[in-house]
Amino acid sequence: MHRKHMLIQILFAIAILGIIATSAWGGGAQEIKDRMAERLPVIMELKHKGLVGENNQGLLEFVGAAKEKADVVEAENKDRGIVYKAIAKKAGTTPELVGQRRANQIAENAGSGEWIQDEGGQWKQKN
Repeated sequence: MHRKHMLIQILFAIAILGIIATSAWGGGAQEIKDRMAERLPVIMELKHKGLVGENNQGLLEFVGAAKEKADVVEAENKDRGIVYKAIAKKAGTTPELVGQRRANQIAENAGSGEWIQDEGGQWKQKN
């Protein structure tokens, strides 16, 4: 199940970045895609350890006091913000709405035991 979830995340990242690759922003899309793909194994390990979860804004967040690999989490959230902004511009909406919709997708595809934050801000582990 862990590998299936990772594959879903990779495919989503590729699809999203493909959408923005044709925008005027263009050139940086490949760089972001590469960085996100490179970080994914570390992020999946942090999720597996129960240290980070996906918040209701489509960003990673620590769910406890331990802040292992905080630089990776910060970099991922920065790149997600760039992606959400580019998608929002292309779709004529807000980055916040894009992030919220992405959070819903992430929650649906989350693996058993992964931390997700509901719309009300409550953290729970997916069954």
